[in-house]
Amino acid sequence: MRLSKSLIQAIFFGNFFYGICAVFLSMEACLQQSYPLNNLLYYLCLFAATTVYYNKAYITEAAADSSNIRSLWYARYHKRVIKIQAFLSSIIVFSAFFLARGLWLNIWMMPILQWGVLLIFPMVAAMYYGMILPRYNLRNVGWIKPFVIGFVWAGSINIYPILFQCIKNNQQFSLHLFGILLFIKNMMFITVLCIMFDIKDYATDHNQQLKTFVVRVGLRKTIFYIMLPLCMIGFGTFMLFTVSHHFPGLWIILNAVPFVLLITVAYSMCRRKRILYYLAIIDGLMLVKAICGIFAVLLIK
Repeated sequence: MRLSKSLIQAIFFGNFFYGICAVFLSMEACLQQSYPLNNLLYYLCLFAATTVYYNKAYITEAAADSSNIRSLWYARYHKRVIKIQAFLSSIIVFSAFFLARGLWLNIWMMPILQWGVLLIFPMVAAMYYGMILPRYNLRNVGWIKPFVIGFVWAGSINIYPILFQCIKNNQQFSLHLFGILLFIKNMMFITVLCIMFDIKDYATDHNQQLKTFVVRVGLRKTIFYIMLPLCMIGFGTFMLFTVSHHFPGLWIILNAVPFVLLITVAYSMCRRKRILYYLAIIDGLMLVKAICGIFAVLLIK
C-alpha cells in the first residue's frame, strides 16, 4: 500500500503524468488531422521535455511550503529529482540530435514564417518563467497565466507534430481551418484546466497578491462566467465545423465526452479538494480527451 502511494506521488508530483498526457495528445492531433504518427524518438523527446519543464518550477523554489504536500515532496526528494532532470535533459539533447540528423538542410531552408511557428512556443514557455526577460515573468500575471499555458500546450501537441513531418518531408507548413479550430479547442481545454488549478492555489495566490481570476472575481463567478464560457468557446467552434462538414455522429460524441466531463468537474470545484484530486482527476481529463480522440479516429476508419 505504501509502495503504491509512493509510486502514485512520484508519477503525479514528479510531473511524469504531464509527459504521458503530452504524448497521447500529440498522437491524437496527428490522427485527427490525418497525419501519420511520428517515430518513437519524437515522443520520447516530447515526454522528457514536458517533464523537465514542469519540474523546473519546484526544484528552483527557495524553501518548501509546509502547507503544500507537493512542495514538501520536492524538498524530500530534491537530489533525486535533480538527477532525474539531468537524465531527462540528456534524453532531450540526444533525441533532438538524432531527430534532426539528416534534416539540417531542410531546417535551415525553412521560410521565415515557418521559423516563427517553430520558435514562438518555446519563447513564450521561457517567458513564463522569466528566462528571456526576467522583469517580464508571465507566471506572475495572474489573469494571462492560464492562457499562456494553454497556448504553449496547444502548440506543442497540435503544431509541432505536423511541423516536424513537414520538415522531414521537405514540405511547407500551413494550417488549414480544421487545424486552427483544433488548436483553439485544445488551447481552451487546457486553459480551463489551468484555471481549475488556480482555484487550488487561491490562498497562496491571494497572500502573494497574484491576481488570478479566482482571486479577482471569486470562485462562483470564475466557474460560471469564465470557465464555462471558455469550455463553450473551445468546443462550440469545433462542433460548428464538424457538424457543418458532416462528420460521423460517433466521432462527434466521442470528442464531446471530455468537454462534458470538463464541465462536470468545473461544477465540482465549488468544494475544495485534496491536491491528488486536482492532479489525478483534473489533469486526467487531458488523457481522457486524448484517448477519446484517438478512438474516434480509429473507429470511423
